[in-house]
Formats: sequence, C-alpha cells, structure tokens
Amino acid sequence: MATDGRAPLKMENWAFPTVYDEDYLPPADSRYWFPVRETMPAAERERAILARLQDVCRYAYEKAPFYRRKWDEAGFHPSHLKSLEDFERKVPVVTKADLRASQALQPPFGDYVCIPDSEIFHVHGTSGTTGRPTAFAIGRNDWRTIANAHARIMWAMGMRPGDMICIAAIFSLYLGSWGALAGAERLRAKAFPFGAGAGGMSARLAQWLHLMKPKAFYGTPSYAIHLAEVARAEKLDPHDFGLKIMFFSGEPGASVPGVKDRIEALYGAQVIDCGSMAEMSPWMNVAGSAETPGMLCWQDVVYTEVCDPETMRRVPYGQRGTPVYTHLERTSQPMIRLLSGDLTQWVDDPNPCGRTYPRLPQGIFGRIDDMFTIRGENIYPSEIDAALNQLPDYGGEHRIVITRETAMDELLLRVEPSDVLHRSGAAALERFRSEVAHKLQTVLGVRARVEIVAPGALPRTDFKARRVIDDREVFRAMRAQLGGATRG
Repeated sequence: MATDGRAPLKMENWAFPTVYDEDYLPPADSRYWFPVRETMPAAERERAILARLQDVCRYAYEKAPFYRRKWDEAGFHPSHLKSLEDFERKVPVVTKADLRASQALQPPFGDYVCIPDSEIFHVHGTSGTTGRPTAFAIGRNDWRTIANAHARIMWAMGMRPGDMICIAAIFSLYLGSWGALAGAERLRAKAFPFGAGAGGMSARLAQWLHLMKPKAFYGTPSYAIHLAEVARAEKLDPHDFGLKIMFFSGEPGASVPGVKDRIEALYGAQVIDCGSMAEMSPWMNVAGSAETPGMLCWQDVVYTEVCDPETMRRVPYGQRGTPVYTHLERTSQPMIRLLSGDLTQWVDDPNPCGRTYPRLPQGIFGRIDDMFTIRGENIYPSEIDAALNQLPDYGGEHRIVITRETAMDELLLRVEPSDVLHRSGAAALERFRSEVAHKLQTVLGVRARVEIVAPGALPRTDFKARRVIDDREVFRAMRAQLGGATRG
C-alpha cells in the first residue's frame, strides 16, 4: 500500500512487496478470482497503478545500480513520477541488450537483482544458442507471487481445483512449463507435468492423454498440431482425450483464426492464448479468458503499454505498436519498461467476461524483427500460418523460404498436403498448389512460388516452430564470389 498519504484503494491483496494468502480460493461458481481488481473502473485502477509504479521505481532505484545508472543518465528520478504520462515520457525503456550487458558487467545475474543471493529460489534463463544467455534469478516470494498470478488467470480460463492439467512443454531453463506448473499447483489442480522433447515422447503422451483424460492442456500451438498427427498415427482420435481447455504460449497461433480453428477442430476443445516474455513472468500477464478471446492485459499484475517502436510513447487504442512491460509485483529482478520487440494491436472495448482490462484482440502477431518485406509488402510468418490453416487439404507443416534469384526478393513456400490429398494423384496436387498460391496472393498481396512436398518431409518440433529460412545472404555471397571471379 502507499505510505505517503495517498488514499488507499480497496483492492484485494494490493500491497508491495506482495504477500498473497496461500489458502484463498474464490467460490467455485465465481467468474472472478479478485472481483474488485478485475472489474473496477479502468481510471480507478490506473490511480492504483500509478501509486504502485512510484513504489516500484523507488525500490529499484534504491536496490539496483542498473536502474540508478540508467535513470541518472536519462535525467529521471522516482520523485519525478507524478502521472502515467510521466512514466512513459520520462522512464527510458530497457532492452534485452541492456540486460545482457549488465550480466556481462556483473555475472551471473547482473546488477539489477534487488534481493540477497540467499533469497534466490529458482534459476532460469535463455538457452544462449545465439549469443550470451540471459540468466533469471527468481526469489522465493516472487515464485509464490507468480504461482498466485497464474492460478488467478487460469481460473479465468475456466480451470478449477481438482481439474487435471497436462503440461506438455519442455522442463528446462524454459519458464513456460514451470510457470504453468506453479499455477496449477496453487490452483489446487491435479498437475500432470508430462513434458516434451524426448524421442518418442509424443506417442507416449497421446496414450497417456487417452488414459487420463485431463480437462486442460498447456503447450505451444505447433506442438498441439504435431501431437494430433502423432495420435492419429497411433490410431487415437484427439477428440477422445476429453480436453476442454487448451492454453498456449511460446509462439503466435492461439489467437490466429486459422490456427486456432484448426486446433479446436482437431481436439474439440476451447483454445486460449497467453504469454508475453520469460523475463516478465508471470508471463500470463497477457492472457484470454473463458469468455474473452485474444489476450487481456492484466494491468494490475504487469503494467502493459503498447508503444510506437520509434518514440516509445503509447499509441491510441485501436492502433498497432510494440508491448512495453513493467512488473508491479516482482522484487528479485523487476523489469521496468522492458521493450518486447513484438507487434500487436490493442483495444479498450467492453470484454465479454466483464473484466475492465485493455485487450489484444489478435494476440501477439510476432516479433518485429521476424517481419520480412517482399516487393514492398510487410509480411509476418503468423499471417502465412493463418492462411494455410484455413485450407482443408493443408497437411499441417510448411517452410517459408525468402530467396533472391534475380534483382528482387522472392517468397518460396514449401507445403505439405494432407495424406488423403497426397494419395489423390498429380492433378489434385497441382490444384492444391494453385489454391495455396491464390490464397497467399489474396491474403498477403504478393505472389509466392509454391512447392508441394510429401507429407512428413518437413521436420516437426516439440517446442516453438521455426519455419522461416532466409537464404538471401547465401545469394549475396554467391554473387560476390562470382563477381570476384569475373574481375580476376
């Protein structure tokens, strides 16, 4: 609670540092975990958020040399924070490069850790396969705070104590699986942490799902589609798993109509999108509910701004921008205006579930740096995913190849057809190839070369799909070599 004379607002468990009642559960028939916090007028909640931002900024300035140094350089002091406009105008954004530089300066966790080493409870991080890994140090109290936030949001999705929740994601440094597990345990659900990634694991999972019939499933959208293929190969119908709720993070898809509809048709379950960034755990701070599609911005957990990528100022509702996130409850490695680098659109329309949060109606489109441009058109991989998943003969896997054979970039799409179509002969495959090319021309506004490959020809994933191959650098290198040979 604020301690500087500001009038406290009547909000459940609204204090900093946060301490939740571990025994609390709402009535089973309640739509809301915290009715006041979730349905209060947005302007009233923003007053409380401003007070909390003042608390968080003071805390970080006192505890973290990283923030003190960064804010001093920007001419910002927590005492300058008088409004939300001050926050977006005066507080500089933090980038992942800033975090890596801090951890290089003071390994392993950087100089933005605000708790003693003895209080660190979990260590997670990025894999570091493309550079220096980023290490996450999560305190004991923060881990419980994450569990409570996830339980609350999973309640909004329709999960209840006693429900079985299958967690089919890799248990490693990746925080997604651990966060879902912590939330399930706090919810007093039956946690079913099956994991993913080992050879033959998907076939075993299909058998276990058929046996256990859990109510809910967590993973990535691409893995859910792959799992359905494996189940059918094992002569199992995914509808027979009895799933009612499937919630996803890790990649775009669960808010993309074509992908969402495909998964719902495969399993007969409701698909719910969630997930921001591992650094922002509780990463369900943007998540849909049982009644509201897309993603709600749970502003009293993590304050979310959708900003212009150039100015880092909030864009008006209805416009596109990049999410910038600020922890309101974390004390170990608080992120304050962390730049996501993703692209989304936000609105402030009434939500079917009655919660008064802004919403990302189409979820996260993807990372801005994943966008590629073909003949002047900006294209996101998720748009291609959506277009293909709307075609009944699509086999569930594809590769996007950005290439250059002449003076302009070209888009080549390798697509698997369904098994049935593949057995139908050359004429049917040619019709499908033409259908794919026409669909992409209509949806994307660009011409694409389409190559039909055999079902199963493209590798599957138990984790996040990586479907874009950019061979333009190869082309440039070849041209350079040819040019040098000619001149020699």
